[in-house]
Amino acid sequence: MCALDNRPSPPATSLLPEPVPPRRRGRVLLRLLVVALSAGVAAGGTLMLRPHEPQRAAPAPAAGPRAQTAARAAALAAAQTAVLSGLPAALPDLTTLIGAREARVRAQPKDAGAWAVLGAAYVERARRTADTGDYPRAERALQTSLKAAGKNNADALGGLAALAVARRDFAGAKRYGEEALKAAPQRWSAYPVLIDAYNGLGDYKAARSALDRLMALKVGADVKPAVMARASAVYRDRGWREDAVAQVTDAAAAAGTPAEQAAYLCQAGQLAWERGDREDALRHFTAAVRLDPEQSAARAGQGRALAALGRTQEALTAYQGSLAHRPAPQVALEFGELYQSLGMEQQAEAQYELMRTQVRRELESGVDDDLVIGQYEADHGDVQEAVERLTAEWERQPGIEVADSLGWALHRAGEDKEALPYATVATDSTKGGGVRSALYAFHRGMIERDLDLEAPARRHLQDALRTNPYFSPLQAPAARTALTALGNQPPNEELPQ
Repeated sequence: MCALDNRPSPPATSLLPEPVPPRRRGRVLLRLLVVALSAGVAAGGTLMLRPHEPQRAAPAPAAGPRAQTAARAAALAAAQTAVLSGLPAALPDLTTLIGAREARVRAQPKDAGAWAVLGAAYVERARRTADTGDYPRAERALQTSLKAAGKNNADALGGLAALAVARRDFAGAKRYGEEALKAAPQRWSAYPVLIDAYNGLGDYKAARSALDRLMALKVGADVKPAVMARASAVYRDRGWREDAVAQVTDAAAAAGTPAEQAAYLCQAGQLAWERGDREDALRHFTAAVRLDPEQSAARAGQGRALAALGRTQEALTAYQGSLAHRPAPQVALEFGELYQSLGMEQQAEAQYELMRTQVRRELESGVDDDLVIGQYEADHGDVQEAVERLTAEWERQPGIEVADSLGWALHRAGEDKEALPYATVATDSTKGGGVRSALYAFHRGMIERDLDLEAPARRHLQDALRTNPYFSPLQAPAARTALTALGNQPPNEELPQ
């Protein structure tokens, strides 16, 4: 059942147990100690307590060569299934799989299946590490597979669709995704990339239809969590936060591997963050990192939540850890803005330079980074360049995030009348912008303020701070300042004669 937009969102619950309060924990330990002592005396034995020498379990016998070979084969098979199905895979498993498939295609260069697996694994590794050199490798491998097996090669087509999404080439993702679906109509993994493609192209009706068809498929228990996680993302985009939380929570509980569970916990943490629940977001992000230390998005989420909680040094450490694992341009931009909000201009500029360096690398590997470049230029650089880049991006790929960014760039350039229609697209559910975003509401409110539309400006600024009072270390204070200047209530006006 679909939730209504105006219902309050219950907090998501972490899958990790809450810590026992210290006083209660002492009573529990004392009770266990009394029980243990009683049992030892009743058995006529002697109980010796050595608080500094915990009992050590006997070491497990070392696995023999045959068992090790079997375990390695099982891990390779699981990693191969994950990358072909679009499931999250652990980085060490990906590395092992890539090495094995590279060896296979050297020995059997006409093995179309091995080429498809190799290409899909390159895409997933690039997603996990931001090593953009994997994108050209993935394209060569997948095109080789396609040539070897013909146009109905669903594995290669699906890999090319995933590669196009990773490069923000939504038109290409739509083309390859639809071809993959035609080659294998019951292939569930074609639908998530198609949903991303349709959303990126602003075709929300097609995205909803693709989700409906995906949900109607009969899929196995091993991929059901991934389907629920995809449904959660679409519900979030529609503004159905309760349904999004329920779906991703169930997905995390049913995930088959630690890497998969960590990905869904990270998604749940992002939902908690977007509604301003700092503590719940931090719990989810921390649980994700504990399960999968290579989960860089969760580390960035920790930084976001810790900064909002005032734990600044921990936040800086978390951001540094995220960028060490995956130097994503968007995270570097976010980190730079945190430094800037703290008055640490030199450190902020270092992060902006890291962002620019990574963007150059991604552009060389075929990634469309005009969105992040435009976002940076609008607030920290050349506003006219931001307008030009984002206008071109809107013409190619008119998605909600582009609409919001273009509207804000036009506002920063002093073109508020031109900006308002784009801000409206990003925030009006009747025009496609159903997502509850504090940043989008802030952008629209500031544009309306400069157009002297005081009542809607006040409403949208209030909505931004109500949705997430901590949405940006730079912009949230600006929203509060603007709202104070407007006044919390509309001015008393004379009634018309």
